[in-house]
Amino acid sequence: MTNRAVDAPARRVPGRLTAPDPGWATRSDVVVIGSGIAGLTAALRLRGNVDKILVVTKDVLAAGSTQWAQGGIAAALGPGDSPSEHEIDTLVAGAGACDLDAVRVLVTEGPEAVRELIALGTNFDHSSDGELSLTREGGHHRDRIAHAGGDATGAEIQRALIAAIEQAPEIEVIQHALAVDLLLDETGAVAGLTLHVMGEGQRDGVGAVHCRAVVLASGGLGQVFSQTTNPAVSTGDGMAVALRAGATLRDLEFVQFHPTVMYLGPESRGQQPLISEAVRGEGAFLVDFEGNRFMQGIHELADLAPRDVVAKAITRRMNETGHPHMWLDARHLGREFWERRFPTILATARSHGVDPVTDLIPVAPACHYASGGVLTDLWGRSDVPGLYATGEVACSGVHGANRLASNSLLEGLVFSRRIASVLPAELRPWSEPVAVDHRTAGLVSGSVRRELQEIMTSRAGVLRGAVGLSDAGQLLDKLTGVAATAVDQESWETTNLVTISAALADAAALREETRGSHWREDFPARDDTHWSGHFDVVMSDGVATMAFAPSPASDGAA
Repeated sequence: MTNRAVDAPARRVPGRLTAPDPGWATRSDVVVIGSGIAGLTAALRLRGNVDKILVVTKDVLAAGSTQWAQGGIAAALGPGDSPSEHEIDTLVAGAGACDLDAVRVLVTEGPEAVRELIALGTNFDHSSDGELSLTREGGHHRDRIAHAGGDATGAEIQRALIAAIEQAPEIEVIQHALAVDLLLDETGAVAGLTLHVMGEGQRDGVGAVHCRAVVLASGGLGQVFSQTTNPAVSTGDGMAVALRAGATLRDLEFVQFHPTVMYLGPESRGQQPLISEAVRGEGAFLVDFEGNRFMQGIHELADLAPRDVVAKAITRRMNETGHPHMWLDARHLGREFWERRFPTILATARSHGVDPVTDLIPVAPACHYASGGVLTDLWGRSDVPGLYATGEVACSGVHGANRLASNSLLEGLVFSRRIASVLPAELRPWSEPVAVDHRTAGLVSGSVRRELQEIMTSRAGVLRGAVGLSDAGQLLDKLTGVAATAVDQESWETTNLVTISAALADAAALREETRGSHWREDFPARDDTHWSGHFDVVMSDGVATMAFAPSPASDGAA
């Protein structure tokens, strides 16, 4: 079925970012933007099949979201488990919005991908008998979460990947570099990109990289919200860059809020400490201020219910009681278990004055993961020739309306491998970028970032309704009009945040139902008759427009 127009505002946002003319230029067959599991896997798998690969990362190689992944990576690796069971759990969590073919790719190719990660040098935890240690997290009906260092899985995977990158001379790395915009040739295909590099000697400042393909692996949009588990670099840059180049963004309204993020007080801002779902997988449970276990009776899995269910339950109880957080009780796990299984979380909590061995942990939901992003096919191709996307920046169709716990690392791993398997044969000839049209160039002032984040948290966060979302759209329009007085990274990032926030708020306002991580107080039920499908946003000449793509089984009625 074809997309149909919807009654959404056509929002004018910068079609390109104002930037100085490039002061330097270089060439690389493929540019990979991002240095987490998705980006580094793509680069490593491409070597030997592509002459030159350039990895670009906004901070240092280890600074992305992968290193913060505590729980682990999900795959059907244990006795009695199977890809079909993993598929069922993924589809249930996705609340009717998953692409079945994409899910089957994930669960069938996942075990082999994890084994190759182990062969690369990743040291996962093992039991005393030498078997891979597997645990369970919310939404899973089997123990299938492989972990490392107890609760340091992402950091261990990142270490192994960086070690491999350092042994690959055909892969060049530029750190401290922000992707500003893609460069397109006269056919609309990728011909390069502009970068702003900070402190790279001759490559300091804005430059141009001419290339034959770009792989976006730049992560999510967590800094859209004031409370998030995402690092400071997660400002939606890859999604905004792709949108301005003509790519489609899908499912932006499906933002997952992790239910158990350590509450640090009303004045806390930015990245918040995550209390992994694996802690509940090992037996911790939620209680309110009276000590009541309120997840009992809400879902068959109780404290291990899918994340959207738990986040909603915590938020409801917070609203009912007037308290700013609830409590996670893991005291019964004991000191020895905490020190062995969750040493990182233990140390972090103690650094904030809470000892999980003896104290209840204050928790509240915070933005954690974007299920939507750049629309791709099963091989990571976007609808811009030469532009591929993988990991959190992409919408592969795997997560649907709500990501199943520990499927994120697996998605980046599996779909980066798929991109690397097709990209070398699809490399386009070298082409010249068309002259940049500056008529729609612009920048939003970095001074509005905090206001933007507060607007999105209060009006487009866990609790959503028509009035709040309408207010968000109007307020974001006003912020878009606050022109930057300086051309700098703060303004580039804020412009990306405003662009993505407006599209997210519009999609959330249009989806008049509750589905997965999208919760409408005024439309509390799931409505497959009207809203079985996806909201897509595209941009042309600086104007972003929205359309609805009905699922194949939907009649598209609305």
